Amino acid sequence: MKYDFGMVGLGVMGRNFILNVAESGFTSMGMDLNKESVEALISEGGDTNKVNATTKTEEFVASLSSPRKIMMLVPAGKAVDSVINSLLPHLDKGDLLIDGGNSFYKDTDRREEALSKRGIHFLGVGVSGGAEGARKGPSIMPGGSASAYQYIKPIFEAVAADAWDGEPCVAYLGPKSAGNYVKMVHNGIEYGMMQLTGEIYDVLRKAGGLSNDELHKIFSEWNEGRLKSFLVEITSEIFSQKDEEGDGRLIDKILDKAKQKGTGKWTSQNAMDIGIPVPTIDIAVTMRAISALREERVKADELYDRPDVRKMDKDELVDWAEQSLYFGFICAYCQGLHQLAEASKEYEYHLDLALIAKIWRAGCIIRAELLEDIMKAFNENEQIVNLLMAPDFINKVNGTVGSARKLVLYAMECAIPVPGLANSLTYFDAFTASELPLNLIQAQRDYFGSHTYERKDKEGSFHTEWGK
Repeated sequence: MKYDFGMVGLGVMGRNFILNVAESGFTSMGMDLNKESVEALISEGGDTNKVNATTKTEEFVASLSSPRKIMMLVPAGKAVDSVINSLLPHLDKGDLLIDGGNSFYKDTDRREEALSKRGIHFLGVGVSGGAEGARKGPSIMPGGSASAYQYIKPIFEAVAADAWDGEPCVAYLGPKSAGNYVKMVHNGIEYGMMQLTGEIYDVLRKAGGLSNDELHKIFSEWNEGRLKSFLVEITSEIFSQKDEEGDGRLIDKILDKAKQKGTGKWTSQNAMDIGIPVPTIDIAVTMRAISALREERVKADELYDRPDVRKMDKDELVDWAEQSLYFGFICAYCQGLHQLAEASKEYEYHLDLALIAKIWRAGCIIRAELLEDIMKAFNENEQIVNLLMAPDFINKVNGTVGSARKLVLYAMECAIPVPGLANSLTYFDAFTASELPLNLIQAQRDYFGSHTYERKDKEGSFHTEWGK
């Protein structure tokens, strides 16, 4: 028999995704060089007429109906190129290859260009939601050939998460590497939101003295309101998880060293390349790097005094925290979506920001109630490139920024680092300032490097022989 869909890479993500495809009514064939992974899929699938697997490339390709639709879920980088090269001798013109990993967008552009010369279609597709999302419904972000997307559209729409209104969280986003780029920025926003959540937790436990039970209750309550989101939901659950290897809660036993795979760093680097400020994301990447320096941090902590924590009303602190986290989340989305707007012009992706917000509403890691308002804002005015200019968000920010200022000041008095929230606040203050001190910087640049400057009262570029 011929199978509808092929999957290369049967690790946790690949196996869960192909099982999702099979359960959605499409026969599927998987391939992995690891025999145990193949056997695990066959065992879990239960019916080889619906889902099967092999370790042999030629057998795998031959088992698929034409045009073949083959998705790869393997580590980004050389592994993707290796899989493509192993498949190419067995493919026909018109077949479709799909990279579902977190590939760097420039690699996707390179691969699409090379494969198109051989008549092979290629899509770079962002998949968010982790292992559970892959199994039960992820958010899917495809980019590449619009005509080739039609081959896989029925399958993707069947397996994607459904939002509350029944709309599948998948849509064709644009040409070339648009899908991988959107997923990259999605992950950058994710970095920012996670950092902000961690800072709020830190202030509440250190300054407020809140127990894990209290934190569980507070985050659970927040998840019933305007902060309703996947990250707030799982954070509330984390605080109640018991340590199976000892007494107490697991969160207190986890080492404070955060790792990263690179997508946050890529977001930050590219934002600098195209000239869009994303300081909440930048500092989130930096804080993961600082966290890795644990040995140095422990030694430094012994060298310096820290101020005493100024006690304050616990309920008031919790109220500040809720408003600050909401303000910070808005800033993280503002920055990431602004970057997408600029990248859309820079790389000719023709992105629809309302559509992107729409497919992030379910399945993905940054899904949140706030995305409904974001989608609405861009639908009402597609010319808005930064949410801080949207009328509804002006009200949201005005109602929360005051508490964010109070919390940042309080945390600094207590020597509790809140760089994500502080950077969000500084970003807001700078973005909304009609006058910045960069006139002095331009004067300095012209003084030592003759780089010229512009004037407020005249058009053109000017240079001064300073000090003469």
